[in-house]
Amino acid sequence: MRLLLLALAAAVAPAAGLNLQMPALRGQTGLTDARFGGKKLVVVTGTSSGLGRKTAAALLRTGKYHVVGAVRDLDKMEVVAEVDGFDPDLFTPMHCELNSFASVRAFVDELKEWKAAKPVDRLICNAAVYQPSLPYAKWSEDGHEQQMQINYLSHFLLTSLLLDDLAKAPGARCVFVGSVTGNDNTVGGGGVYPIADLKKLDGLKLGAKNPISMFDGYNFDGAKAYKDSKLCLAMLSHTLHQNYHKQTGIAFSTVYPGAIADSAMLAGKPPLDTSAKLPSFVKAMVEFELNAMRRIGFGQDMHADGLTGEAEAVSTAQAGGRLLQAAHDVRCSKSGHWAWKEGDAAAEAAAAAAAARARAAHTASSRPPRRFGSGRSATGSRVSSRSGRTRV
Repeated sequence: MRLLLLALAAAVAPAAGLNLQMPALRGQTGLTDARFGGKKLVVVTGTSSGLGRKTAAALLRTGKYHVVGAVRDLDKMEVVAEVDGFDPDLFTPMHCELNSFASVRAFVDELKEWKAAKPVDRLICNAAVYQPSLPYAKWSEDGHEQQMQINYLSHFLLTSLLLDDLAKAPGARCVFVGSVTGNDNTVGGGGVYPIADLKKLDGLKLGAKNPISMFDGYNFDGAKAYKDSKLCLAMLSHTLHQNYHKQTGIAFSTVYPGAIADSAMLAGKPPLDTSAKLPSFVKAMVEFELNAMRRIGFGQDMHADGLTGEAEAVSTAQAGGRLLQAAHDVRCSKSGHWAWKEGDAAAEAAAAAAAARARAAHTASSRPPRRFGSGRSATGSRVSSRSGRTRV
């Protein structure tokens, strides 16, 4: 799993004149800023359209978050925020062009100056482009294939620059929007050509810059480039968990919110009926997704789960509710991969939170006296140092 990150440090970063290495973390005390009113600070990329837009709306409806929308078009974001009724006291748009490493760095600088001592509680790496039918590669400002830079490399850099800050927030979460297509252990990823496969990373080792478009070093394939970028995000999430979770407490997760029927990424494709059940092969795809990350090393200390009933097509609004769940639901406070079947994600999140509060209240009222200094409860059972991290 570390090969991808090592290759980035050894190849892409020097070639681009950038430092993409994860920072060395130091023990720091979390700070708060009164102007946020006790609300958690969440950064979401791509909030001017699609899944990011609906996710921002879902987060704001809870009244528990201040959302920073990282977008490339501030004018468009201003219109969307007005149309959707985003509370300007709880939503702050900032410019971030993921097609440029310099823009990502400028965004982080602006964010840190604006938020002052307030730590980032949630980072949701959502923005993506999908160019499956292109006969040739498009290049970023930094000379990388666009899908790989926007979907993966720039989110890698963004996470790197904010990791030290996330470590200051208790219970912080870093969420990457993944895809069933990025894992060849699923029907969508392994049963539909081309298959995501980084091979020996020959292209990345050579810098993955124009004219080298693919990380595997082979000729450009738009659909495969997208799948490879999602595979890279899954590997990144796992590697971050392995190297930083115990040290920081940050939960690193990938999320597959479902087959989004009305996504702008599918513009020009035949529309899907969101009220209809998906074909059996897509149901199988979602079922397989529940185990999607096991092949790339998600071990016993990580979690893969399907949270509700039967597979179905979902609207962007429903998917936004599911991404809210990944950021907000107590059951998603662990590192891992999250996928859903049929169900109301927002209602699920609220019910889970209420159940957790009820269990905590019951435990507090029924806990027997404890003999202090023994390390054991009055019943003689060992008191766990992880008692506050109940697995649901």
